[in-house]
Amino acid sequence: MPNKLLEVKNLVKIFHLGGRFFGSKLKAVNNVSFDIEAGKPEILTFAGETGSGKTTVARMILGLEEPTSGKVIYKGRDVTHIKKRQELMKHMKEVQPIFQNPFETFNPLKKVDSYLFEMTDNYHLAKTNEEKLKVIEEPLNSVGLTLKEIKGRYPNELSGGQLQRASVARALITRPSLLIADEPVSMVDASLRMSIVNLFAELKNKFNVSVLYITHDLATAYYISDRIAIMLRGDVVEFGDIEKVMLSPLHPYTKILIESVPQPDPEGTWKEDIKLSALEVKEFSRLGCKFYERCPFAMEVCKNIEPPNVFEDGREVKCHLYSKEIKNYKKVKKFVE
Repeated sequence: MPNKLLEVKNLVKIFHLGGRFFGSKLKAVNNVSFDIEAGKPEILTFAGETGSGKTTVARMILGLEEPTSGKVIYKGRDVTHIKKRQELMKHMKEVQPIFQNPFETFNPLKKVDSYLFEMTDNYHLAKTNEEKLKVIEEPLNSVGLTLKEIKGRYPNELSGGQLQRASVARALITRPSLLIADEPVSMVDASLRMSIVNLFAELKNKFNVSVLYITHDLATAYYISDRIAIMLRGDVVEFGDIEKVMLSPLHPYTKILIESVPQPDPEGTWKEDIKLSALEVKEFSRLGCKFYERCPFAMEVCKNIEPPNVFEDGREVKCHLYSKEIKNYKKVKKFVE
């Protein structure tokens, strides 16, 4: 068995704006690499503002978006360019998505339990009705629901919390090794968010499943994550252990994000309703550091040269401040200390 559950290698996604030949290019994901070990379930968070590229990374792993370049390898199998439906079904059986808005996940004219029975049929998980009930009931119980609670009910007859739990249960029916949860609590009532977040931590241990958690909420990320990747305009600018990144951030952008979360408000977060300004679009196409225009420690080298990925203090950081050539510079030294 491969020692890596998931390997993402130099993933790039370029979108063409205004036409392929006469429009401009936007590099939504820039050379992203990471892996998740097999047999060691974890919650790995990708955090960032709107347009950072975190959801695009998730969609490429799911096979819903084709990379411009790079590779996605799952359990030693290259799944970068899945074409055939049979191959996609096999991949989706083991890598299941949980989307942001449960009311958009379920058709309002279709009963919620019908989705669960369809999952067992589509993936041939049971032969008899009795086996189907068993396959469905276990994941429902794991998320705090029963089939009796949801049977015959439409999405609007359930609360947002119940519906998101049903969405999680549906994803668990195939016994996946990886869940990709894209903003799973942003549309849930504030009083229920922590119960959903706690649920992922419980499922990690009970089902031996890893979770790729996509969020803009640093508070919930810190609460449940093992590792975190901070994204900025397609780049992973800091990546490592959650405690190291959140408690002693190295990248100026990470530092500013963490300082912007109100304390001690548990709902503290930056909002995702920001539209890309001219400055932000410029950041995507910048040759140098994407944070150059806003960084309080920007230097001339940051303007035109892309920062290197440096391993510093137990995590990876994409910043000129930590390159060997600049590390002893007086201003930088003062910042690092």
